Amino acid sequence: MIDGRKVAVVLPAYNAAKTLEQTFAEIPTDIVDDVILVDDASTDLTVRVAERLGIHTVIHARNAGYGANQKTCYSAALSRGADIVVMLHPDYQYSPRLLTAMAGMIASGHYDAVMASRILGGGALTGGMPRYKYIANRFLTAVQNLLMGAKLSEYHTGYRAWSRDVLTRLPLAACSDDFVFDNEMVAQAMWAGFKVGEISCPTKYFPEASSINFRRSCIYGLGVLRTALVYRLCRWKLWASPLYAKDAAPLSFPSSSVPSMTIAEPIGRARAA
Repeated sequence: MIDGRKVAVVLPAYNAAKTLEQTFAEIPTDIVDDVILVDDASTDLTVRVAERLGIHTVIHARNAGYGANQKTCYSAALSRGADIVVMLHPDYQYSPRLLTAMAGMIASGHYDAVMASRILGGGALTGGMPRYKYIANRFLTAVQNLLMGAKLSEYHTGYRAWSRDVLTRLPLAACSDDFVFDNEMVAQAMWAGFKVGEISCPTKYFPEASSINFRRSCIYGLGVLRTALVYRLCRWKLWASPLYAKDAAPLSFPSSSVPSMTIAEPIGRARAA
């Protein structure tokens, strides 16, 4: 806990058996109260490793996508009483040791959300980020900042912390079940007026670290640009999107804790009326 607030770490996992234990070993147990892994129907031994490590595990009965995985992550964390939820990729690309600082920024009351940026500090390329990904990251971020009226150093990190208030108020079910979920969630947080902070984070690229291929990267990039453009059009009242609908419902979650390991259907994207 930090200042009496329960801290949970959620690990959206798909074929993370090779890196899960290393990631888990560096999670600071002095402040983290709960660790939850959601397995999106992995074909490797991710679930078996999580079980051996004693991690609370939710297993998707079918592969549903990165966004759907996160929806289940946040729903499970809320159901288990988390006040601060940190989403960390279990591929050991990001440093779990920054959890204390990220959770502390939210516990301070200064921020509602915190993004661990690979760009701040200039360590992305030295950490092995492919140059084409770095250039795409900088371009997309510049366009997003322009259209969304923000000044973030990047929108594409897989390491984020959220307050319970954010997670219970944002209509996350309306977000994509795919990779663009991350950007839609940040857009929703900005739309709602939540305060988003950043912290510099080193990164590591190696064969076992998860990464989407070039084709999926292009699809993701187009989705990011569309998210930013729709955000601006909605601000100008020229467009209506379910992402920002006044009557959009937040994620539902059980009122009591689920078992230490369970198989669940993914929480899908809400359909527009």
